[in-house]
Amino acid sequence: MSSHLLSVDSLSRDHVDHLLRVAARMEPIAQRRQVTRVLEGAVLGNLFFEASTRTRVSFNAAFCRLGGSVCDTTGFTFSSMAKGESLYDTSRVMSGYCDAIVMRHPEQGSVAEFAAATHVPVINGGDGPGEHPSQALLDLYTIDKEFTRLGKSLAGAHVLLTGDLRYGRTVHSLIKLLSLYAPMRLTLVAPPGLEMPSHLIDLVASRGHRVEQRDSLASDFSDLDVVYTTRIQKERFTAEMSEGFSLSRDFTVDRAFLDARCSDTTIVMHPLPRDSRPDANDLDVDLNGDPRLAIFRQTDNGIPVRMAIFATLLQVEELIEKDLRPVRWFVPGRVGVDDAPF
Repeated sequence: MSSHLLSVDSLSRDHVDHLLRVAARMEPIAQRRQVTRVLEGAVLGNLFFEASTRTRVSFNAAFCRLGGSVCDTTGFTFSSMAKGESLYDTSRVMSGYCDAIVMRHPEQGSVAEFAAATHVPVINGGDGPGEHPSQALLDLYTIDKEFTRLGKSLAGAHVLLTGDLRYGRTVHSLIKLLSLYAPMRLTLVAPPGLEMPSHLIDLVASRGHRVEQRDSLASDFSDLDVVYTTRIQKERFTAEMSEGFSLSRDFTVDRAFLDARCSDTTIVMHPLPRDSRPDANDLDVDLNGDPRLAIFRQTDNGIPVRMAIFATLLQVEELIEKDLRPVRWFVPGRVGVDDAPF
Protein backbone atom coordinates (compact mmCIF):
# COMPACT_ATOMS: atom_id res chain seq x y z
CA MET A 1 0.00 0.00 0.00
CA SER A 2 1.38 3.44 -0.96
CA SER A 3 1.67 6.42 1.38
CA HIS A 4 -1.71 7.71 0.12
CA LEU A 5 -5.14 6.16 -0.49
CA LEU A 6 -6.38 7.76 -3.69
CA SER A 7 -7.91 4.89 -5.62
CA VAL A 8 -8.65 1.23 -5.09
CA ASP A 9 -6.35 0.69 -8.08
CA SER A 10 -3.45 1.06 -5.64
CA LEU A 11 -4.71 -1.85 -3.52
CA SER A 12 -3.85 -5.49 -4.10
CA ARG A 13 -5.95 -8.31 -2.69
CA ASP A 14 -3.37 -8.65 0.11
CA HIS A 15 -3.64 -4.93 0.93
CA VAL A 16 -7.42 -5.14 1.12
CA ASP A 17 -7.39 -8.26 3.28
CA HIS A 18 -4.87 -6.63 5.63
CA LEU A 19 -7.02 -3.50 6.02
CA LEU A 20 -10.11 -5.59 6.77
CA ARG A 21 -8.20 -7.59 9.40
CA VAL A 22 -7.02 -4.36 11.05
CA ALA A 23 -10.59 -3.01 10.91
CA ALA A 24 -11.83 -6.10 12.76
CA ARG A 25 -9.32 -5.37 15.51
CA MET A 26 -10.69 -1.82 15.73
CA GLU A 27 -14.25 -3.00 16.46
CA PRO A 28 -14.06 -2.74 20.30
CA ILE A 29 -12.92 0.87 19.94
CA ALA A 30 -15.44 1.73 17.25
CA GLN A 31 -18.24 0.17 19.31
CA ARG A 32 -17.23 2.34 22.29
CA ARG A 33 -16.18 -0.51 24.53
CA GLN A 34 -12.49 0.41 24.67
CA VAL A 35 -10.33 3.50 24.23
CA THR A 36 -6.91 4.00 22.63
CA ARG A 37 -4.64 7.04 22.35
CA VAL A 38 -2.11 5.80 19.77
CA LEU A 39 -2.57 8.98 17.69
CA GLU A 40 -2.45 11.36 20.63
CA GLY A 41 -0.87 14.60 19.39
CA ALA A 42 -1.55 13.86 15.72
CA VAL A 43 -3.67 16.29 13.70
CA LEU A 44 -6.01 15.43 10.82
CA GLY A 45 -6.80 18.03 8.17
CA ASN A 46 -10.28 17.44 6.75
CA LEU A 47 -10.67 19.38 3.50
CA PHE A 48 -14.19 18.98 2.13
CA PHE A 49 -14.91 21.17 -0.88
CA GLU A 50 -18.12 19.28 -1.63
CA ALA A 51 -21.11 18.56 0.61
CA SER A 52 -20.68 15.69 3.07
CA THR A 53 -22.08 14.51 6.37
CA ARG A 54 -21.24 10.83 6.85
CA THR A 55 -17.80 10.74 5.25
CA ARG A 56 -16.54 13.91 6.91
CA VAL A 57 -17.89 13.14 10.38
CA SER A 58 -16.89 9.47 10.28
CA PHE A 59 -13.32 10.33 9.31
CA ASN A 60 -13.32 12.84 12.18
CA ALA A 61 -14.70 10.29 14.61
CA ALA A 62 -12.27 7.57 13.47
CA PHE A 63 -9.27 9.86 13.96
CA CYS A 64 -10.52 11.07 17.34
CA ARG A 65 -11.15 7.51 18.54
CA LEU A 66 -7.49 6.83 17.87
CA GLY A 67 -6.61 9.77 20.11
CA GLY A 68 -5.96 12.42 17.45
CA SER A 69 -7.54 15.82 16.86
CA VAL A 70 -9.16 17.30 13.74
CA CYS A 71 -9.07 20.61 11.83
CA ASP A 72 -12.03 21.02 9.45
CA THR A 73 -12.52 23.07 6.28
CA THR A 74 -15.82 22.80 4.40
CA GLY A 75 -16.75 24.43 1.11
CA PHE A 76 -14.84 26.67 -1.30
CA THR A 77 -16.28 29.93 0.02
CA PHE A 78 -14.27 29.91 3.22
CA SER A 79 -11.06 28.50 1.75
CA SER A 80 -8.10 30.17 0.10
CA MET A 81 -9.08 28.44 -3.15
CA ALA A 82 -11.77 31.10 -3.41
CA LYS A 83 -8.84 33.53 -3.76
CA GLY A 84 -7.28 31.50 -6.55
CA GLU A 85 -4.87 29.35 -4.53
CA SER A 86 -3.73 26.23 -6.39
CA LEU A 87 -4.10 22.66 -5.20
CA TYR A 88 -0.29 22.48 -5.05
CA ASP A 89 -0.01 25.46 -2.71
CA THR A 90 -2.91 24.31 -0.54
CA SER A 91 -1.36 20.87 -0.25
CA ARG A 92 2.02 22.16 0.84
CA VAL A 93 0.53 24.58 3.35
CA MET A 94 -1.80 22.02 4.93
CA SER A 95 0.99 19.46 5.08
CA GLY A 96 2.89 21.83 7.33
CA TYR A 97 -0.02 21.79 9.77
CA CYS A 98 -1.34 18.21 9.65
CA ASP A 99 -0.16 14.62 9.99
CA ALA A 100 -2.83 13.21 7.65
CA ILE A 101 -5.27 14.82 5.22
CA VAL A 102 -8.67 13.70 3.94
CA MET A 103 -9.89 15.58 0.89
CA ARG A 104 -13.15 15.70 -1.05
CA HIS A 105 -13.35 17.73 -4.24
CA PRO A 106 -15.93 17.95 -7.05
CA GLU A 107 -13.38 17.46 -9.85
CA GLN A 108 -12.17 13.99 -10.80
CA GLY A 109 -8.40 13.64 -10.36
CA SER A 110 -8.13 16.67 -8.06
CA VAL A 111 -7.23 14.69 -4.94
CA ALA A 112 -4.42 12.89 -6.79
CA GLU A 113 -3.10 16.27 -7.96
CA PHE A 114 -3.22 17.51 -4.37
CA ALA A 115 -1.42 14.39 -3.07
CA ALA A 116 1.37 14.72 -5.63
CA ALA A 117 2.67 17.76 -3.73
CA THR A 118 3.12 16.12 -0.32
CA HIS A 119 4.59 13.18 1.58
CA VAL A 120 1.91 13.52 4.28
CA PRO A 121 -0.70 10.73 3.83
CA VAL A 122 -3.69 11.86 1.77
CA ILE A 123 -6.99 9.96 1.62
CA ASN A 124 -9.47 10.49 -1.18
CA GLY A 125 -12.85 11.28 0.37
CA GLY A 126 -14.45 11.45 -3.09
CA ASP A 127 -13.34 13.22 -6.27
CA GLY A 128 -16.38 14.12 -8.36
CA PRO A 129 -17.60 11.12 -10.36
CA GLY A 130 -14.23 9.40 -9.88
CA GLU A 131 -13.72 7.19 -6.83
CA HIS A 132 -14.44 6.83 -3.13
CA PRO A 133 -11.99 4.17 -1.92
CA SER A 134 -12.76 4.27 1.80
CA GLN A 135 -16.47 3.83 1.08
CA ALA A 136 -15.71 0.80 -1.08
CA LEU A 137 -13.60 -0.71 1.70
CA LEU A 138 -16.34 -0.25 4.28
CA ASP A 139 -18.86 -1.66 1.80
CA LEU A 140 -16.73 -4.75 1.29
CA TYR A 141 -16.21 -5.04 5.06
CA THR A 142 -19.99 -4.87 5.51
CA ILE A 143 -20.62 -7.57 2.91
CA ASP A 144 -18.01 -9.80 4.55
CA LYS A 145 -19.55 -9.35 8.01
CA GLU A 146 -23.09 -9.94 6.75
CA PHE A 147 -22.03 -13.02 4.81
CA THR A 148 -20.23 -14.42 7.86
CA ARG A 149 -23.42 -13.94 9.90
CA LEU A 150 -25.50 -15.64 7.20
CA GLY A 151 -23.03 -18.44 6.49
CA LYS A 152 -22.41 -17.28 2.92
CA SER A 153 -19.28 -16.95 0.81
CA LEU A 154 -18.21 -14.13 -1.47
CA ALA A 155 -17.19 -16.70 -4.07
CA GLY A 156 -20.09 -17.15 -6.46
CA ALA A 157 -22.19 -14.44 -4.80
CA HIS A 158 -24.84 -12.59 -6.81
CA VAL A 159 -24.59 -8.80 -6.33
CA LEU A 160 -27.03 -6.28 -7.83
CA LEU A 161 -25.75 -2.74 -8.39
CA THR A 162 -28.55 -0.34 -9.25
CA GLY A 163 -29.30 3.38 -9.43
CA ASP A 164 -26.85 5.93 -10.80
CA LEU A 165 -24.00 3.74 -12.03
CA ARG A 166 -22.54 6.45 -14.28
CA TYR A 167 -21.83 9.14 -11.69
CA GLY A 168 -22.00 7.06 -8.52
CA ARG A 169 -18.34 6.98 -7.52
CA THR A 170 -19.03 4.50 -4.70
CA VAL A 171 -20.05 1.78 -7.17
CA HIS A 172 -17.02 2.54 -9.34
CA SER A 173 -14.70 1.79 -6.43
CA LEU A 174 -16.75 -1.13 -5.11
CA ILE A 175 -16.94 -3.02 -8.40
CA LYS A 176 -13.15 -2.77 -8.70
CA LEU A 177 -12.67 -4.18 -5.20
CA LEU A 178 -15.13 -7.02 -5.78
CA SER A 179 -13.24 -7.91 -8.96
CA LEU A 180 -10.18 -8.81 -6.85
CA TYR A 181 -12.04 -11.76 -5.35
CA ALA A 182 -13.25 -15.14 -6.60
CA PRO A 183 -15.60 -14.96 -9.60
CA MET A 184 -19.12 -13.83 -8.81
CA ARG A 185 -22.22 -12.70 -10.66
CA LEU A 186 -22.78 -8.95 -11.00
CA THR A 187 -26.09 -7.61 -12.30
CA LEU A 188 -26.24 -3.93 -13.27
CA VAL A 189 -29.55 -2.06 -13.49
CA ALA A 190 -29.53 1.66 -14.28
CA PRO A 191 -31.90 4.22 -15.81
CA PRO A 192 -31.15 5.13 -19.45
CA GLY A 193 -28.04 7.29 -19.68
CA LEU A 194 -26.79 6.34 -16.20
CA GLU A 195 -25.21 2.97 -17.03
CA MET A 196 -21.91 1.76 -15.60
CA PRO A 197 -18.91 3.04 -17.63
CA SER A 198 -17.88 0.41 -20.16
CA HIS A 199 -14.22 0.35 -19.09
CA LEU A 200 -15.26 -0.84 -15.62
CA ILE A 201 -17.48 -3.55 -17.06
CA ASP A 202 -14.62 -4.70 -19.29
CA LEU A 203 -12.21 -4.75 -16.31
CA VAL A 204 -14.50 -6.90 -14.18
CA ALA A 205 -15.30 -9.27 -17.05
CA SER A 206 -11.59 -9.65 -17.84
CA ARG A 207 -11.07 -10.93 -14.28
CA GLY A 208 -13.50 -13.79 -14.78
CA HIS A 209 -16.69 -12.33 -13.33
CA ARG A 210 -20.10 -12.71 -14.95
CA VAL A 211 -21.57 -9.27 -15.70
CA GLU A 212 -25.15 -8.81 -16.85
CA GLN A 213 -26.92 -5.53 -17.64
CA ARG A 214 -30.69 -5.14 -17.37
CA ASP A 215 -32.97 -2.17 -17.91
CA SER A 216 -35.32 -2.63 -14.93
CA LEU A 217 -35.79 -4.43 -11.61
CA ALA A 218 -38.80 -6.33 -12.98
CA SER A 219 -37.04 -9.70 -12.89
CA ASP A 220 -36.65 -12.67 -10.58
CA PHE A 221 -33.78 -11.97 -8.18
CA SER A 222 -34.50 -14.80 -5.75
CA ASP A 223 -30.84 -15.86 -5.75
CA LEU A 224 -29.66 -12.34 -4.97
CA ASP A 225 -27.24 -11.95 -2.06
CA VAL A 226 -26.69 -8.18 -2.09
CA VAL A 227 -28.70 -5.22 -3.40
CA TYR A 228 -26.51 -2.12 -3.59
CA THR A 229 -28.52 0.91 -4.69
CA THR A 230 -27.38 4.50 -5.13
CA ARG A 231 -28.94 7.95 -5.18
CA ILE A 232 -29.27 9.67 -8.56
CA GLN A 233 -26.41 12.21 -8.69
CA LYS A 234 -28.38 15.06 -10.25
CA GLU A 235 -25.73 17.58 -9.17
CA ARG A 236 -23.43 16.01 -11.79
CA PHE A 237 -25.95 16.13 -14.64
CA THR A 238 -25.52 18.39 -17.63
CA ALA A 239 -28.32 20.88 -18.23
CA GLU A 240 -29.57 18.68 -21.06
CA MET A 241 -29.71 15.60 -18.82
CA SER A 242 -31.46 17.46 -16.02
CA GLU A 243 -34.25 18.74 -18.21
CA GLY A 244 -37.31 16.61 -17.64
CA PHE A 245 -35.45 13.80 -15.79
CA SER A 246 -37.44 11.85 -13.23
CA LEU A 247 -36.79 8.42 -11.80
CA SER A 248 -39.68 5.98 -12.11
CA ARG A 249 -40.73 3.43 -9.51
CA ASP A 250 -39.23 0.79 -11.82
CA PHE A 251 -35.86 1.52 -10.20
CA THR A 252 -37.00 1.76 -6.57
CA VAL A 253 -35.82 -0.77 -4.00
CA ASP A 254 -38.63 -1.16 -1.46
CA ARG A 255 -40.28 -3.81 0.67
CA ALA A 256 -42.52 -4.95 -2.19
CA PHE A 257 -39.48 -5.53 -4.42
CA LEU A 258 -37.63 -7.47 -1.71
CA ASP A 259 -40.65 -9.58 -0.74
CA ALA A 260 -41.61 -10.39 -4.33
CA ARG A 261 -38.27 -10.75 -6.07
CA CYS A 262 -35.58 -11.45 -3.45
CA SER A 263 -35.02 -13.81 -0.52
CA ASP A 264 -35.06 -13.56 3.26
CA THR A 265 -31.26 -13.43 3.31
CA THR A 266 -30.76 -10.72 0.68
CA ILE A 267 -29.07 -7.70 2.26
CA VAL A 268 -29.75 -4.14 1.11
CA MET A 269 -27.01 -1.51 1.05
CA HIS A 270 -26.80 2.16 0.08
CA PRO A 271 -23.86 4.57 0.47
CA LEU A 272 -26.25 7.29 1.71
CA PRO A 273 -27.63 9.85 1.76
CA ARG A 274 -30.83 8.34 0.42
CA ASP A 275 -33.41 10.78 -0.87
CA SER A 276 -36.40 10.06 1.36
CA ARG A 277 -38.84 12.39 -0.38
CA PRO A 278 -41.87 10.47 -1.71
CA ASP A 279 -41.27 11.35 -5.36
CA ALA A 280 -37.52 10.63 -5.31
CA ASN A 281 -37.96 6.87 -5.88
CA ASP A 282 -34.70 6.17 -4.07
CA LEU A 283 -34.28 3.39 -1.48
CA ASP A 284 -37.67 3.38 0.21
CA VAL A 285 -38.15 4.19 3.90
CA ASP A 286 -40.72 1.37 4.15
CA LEU A 287 -37.72 -0.94 4.69
CA ASN A 288 -36.86 0.74 8.00
CA GLY A 289 -36.83 -1.93 10.70
CA ASP A 290 -36.39 -4.77 8.18
CA PRO A 291 -33.31 -6.80 9.21
CA ARG A 292 -32.36 -7.11 5.54
CA LEU A 293 -31.72 -3.35 5.48
CA ALA A 294 -28.00 -3.07 6.27
CA ILE A 295 -27.49 0.65 5.59
CA PHE A 296 -26.97 1.66 9.21
CA ARG A 297 -24.74 -1.30 9.97
CA GLN A 298 -22.89 -0.15 6.84
CA THR A 299 -22.39 3.39 8.15
CA ASP A 300 -21.32 2.06 11.56
CA ASN A 301 -18.68 -0.04 9.79
CA GLY A 302 -17.16 3.14 8.39
CA ILE A 303 -15.55 3.88 11.76
CA PRO A 304 -13.41 0.71 12.18
CA VAL A 305 -12.49 0.73 8.48
CA ARG A 306 -11.39 4.37 8.50
CA MET A 307 -9.55 3.78 11.77
CA ALA A 308 -7.74 0.92 10.02
CA ILE A 309 -6.81 3.21 7.11
CA PHE A 310 -5.35 5.83 9.47
CA ALA A 311 -3.54 3.23 11.59
CA THR A 312 -2.00 1.63 8.51
CA LEU A 313 -0.95 4.85 6.76
CA LEU A 314 0.49 6.27 10.01
CA GLN A 315 2.06 2.89 10.88
CA VAL A 316 0.58 2.37 14.34
CA GLU A 317 -1.56 -0.71 13.70
CA GLU A 318 0.76 -2.90 15.79
CA LEU A 319 0.40 -0.57 18.79
CA ILE A 320 -3.38 -0.74 19.14
CA GLU A 321 -3.68 -3.68 21.57
CA LYS A 322 -0.88 -2.26 23.77
CA ASP A 323 -2.81 0.93 24.41
CA LEU A 324 -6.38 -0.15 25.22
CA ARG A 325 -8.49 0.63 28.27
CA PRO A 326 -12.24 0.37 28.99
CA VAL A 327 -14.52 3.32 28.30
CA ARG A 328 -15.85 5.22 31.32
CA TRP A 329 -19.10 6.63 29.93
CA PHE A 330 -22.54 5.15 29.27
CA VAL A 331 -22.90 3.40 25.91
CA PRO A 332 -26.35 2.08 24.84
CA GLY A 333 -26.62 -1.57 23.89
CA ARG A 334 -28.13 -0.62 20.54
CA VAL A 335 -27.73 2.78 18.91
CA GLY A 336 -30.87 2.96 16.73
CA VAL A 337 -34.43 2.20 17.79
CA ASP A 338 -34.95 -0.05 14.73
CA ASP A 339 -31.56 -1.81 14.87
CA ALA A 340 -31.75 -5.56 14.33
CA PRO A 341 -31.03 -7.62 17.47
CA PHE A 342 -27.89 -9.13 15.96
